[in-house]
Amino acid sequence: MAQDVKRPLQDLEEQIDQLRRRSEESSVDFSAEIRAIEAKMEVVRLELYKNLSIWERVQLARHPQRPYALDYIDRIFVDFEEIHGDRRFGDDAAMVCGPAFLKGDPVMLVAQQKGRNLKENILRKFGSPQAEGYRKALRAMKLAEKFSMPVVTLIDTAGAYPGIGSEERHVGEAIAVNLREMSVLRVPIVGVIIGEGGSGGALGIAVVDRLLVLENSYYSVISPEGCAAILWKDRTKAADAARALRLEPKKLFEYGIADEILQEPVGGAHLDYDVTAMTLKSALLRHLKELGRQVNLDARYAKYRALGACGVA
Repeated sequence: MAQDVKRPLQDLEEQIDQLRRRSEESSVDFSAEIRAIEAKMEVVRLELYKNLSIWERVQLARHPQRPYALDYIDRIFVDFEEIHGDRRFGDDAAMVCGPAFLKGDPVMLVAQQKGRNLKENILRKFGSPQAEGYRKALRAMKLAEKFSMPVVTLIDTAGAYPGIGSEERHVGEAIAVNLREMSVLRVPIVGVIIGEGGSGGALGIAVVDRLLVLENSYYSVISPEGCAAILWKDRTKAADAARALRLEPKKLFEYGIADEILQEPVGGAHLDYDVTAMTLKSALLRHLKELGRQVNLDARYAKYRALGACGVA
């Protein structure tokens, strides 16, 4: 988030630090004053994060300490067994796939994973899968179909990787095949936008029966910077582009794209991984129970045919 947005909280934190130093230096008890400021901070934090702008939510979706797919997998699922490779070219570390158990029931996980440091981001291409990543994802989903396992996808990418190798291996075709095959996959699919949901890179694992969106995340045909570069030839107008694109979860829900918005801890998911994971786990269990074990392809078809029918306000 921008520094001016966090300034009120930083001012209060500085006051607490000053009181603690004075307490140590003078041996005077300022605990009552500190508690009062901490209570005020909670009120300010609630008000601040309740009225975030669209661009500020986009920044939270990209927060470097935000929980990534493997953080949720570790906290929600048990006995996750990662599979590797697309059986055509190689493995893609940006796409993490494999079976696991959710409260005793088997599911197939397909997730996009970013890195925490430069080395990891180079390995995982900053969470942008290549052609082999989408083919690995489809291999995992076909395996799920064979063994009647529901599929859970965790979506978090700025877009598919645009490198020469990825294009040479036909990443656009790989995504298109995923769209076709997921639309007729004979097991229930639940997708979750856990951070960024950018363009076809996100859509390649997002043809789902239920789409859940975390409160501070976005899902769009293009990134704000990409949109700004096209419309204004100026990437610095990304905030204007974010507003024009209506990058806010409530719009996704209003337009029928998202089926539920999942609340995050005040300040963002990065402040409490465990609470966010429990919220997500509860939602996954509920939606998977509602969908049952038998897929309704007619309902999936109707869901996507209805998109856009409500118009754009």
